[in-house]
Amino acid sequence: MASIIRNMINESSNGLIRVSDIESSGGDRHDIKKYVEDNSIVRVGRGLYQIADQWEDELYILSLKYSRGIISHETALYIHGFTDRTPSIYTLTFPRGYNAPSLKNENVQIKRVKKENYDLGIIDGKSFYGNPVRLYNIERTLCDIVRGEGSDIQIVLDAMKRYAKYENKNINILFEYAEQLHVKKKILRYMEILL
Repeated sequence: MASIIRNMINESSNGLIRVSDIESSGGDRHDIKKYVEDNSIVRVGRGLYQIADQWEDELYILSLKYSRGIISHETALYIHGFTDRTPSIYTLTFPRGYNAPSLKNENVQIKRVKKENYDLGIIDGKSFYGNPVRLYNIERTLCDIVRGEGSDIQIVLDAMKRYAKYENKNINILFEYAEQLHVKKKILRYMEILL
């Protein structure tokens, strides 16, 4: 049975192994202990293990551990290529009322939104290392950084300039989101200057 885990370690494309995958392949969760003891794998979350000699994709691991968290604000801006500043702390948005005490131990800035705004603009994307994650599209992200307190004005201005030149921009969606998120006046000011 332990060979199932060894095979998973050898075949993992993202450096992660889930207990649920071990069990669904006929393996025994108790065999994991041996691989932890010999430093082949390291526990990174409940039911989630990182292969010890693989590069850790923190953002991907966070998205697996907290599946309700959507990558947002400056972190999403960086993934979209609308800022050159690598985020020192990741920003995830959750629906109001969601509570995971273990989030306090993570390198995460938590945002909470009304449930009716939570799903607005969610897309599938890639982490910095190419693993699948969920994040907000660029239009939603722009509304969030304009709306949020503490956003660096230079980051906001640079992102808006890049969006004005972006060939796939969708101004109608941007204004629709801005209306729903109550930042239409701010977005209009930026767009009037830049377009």
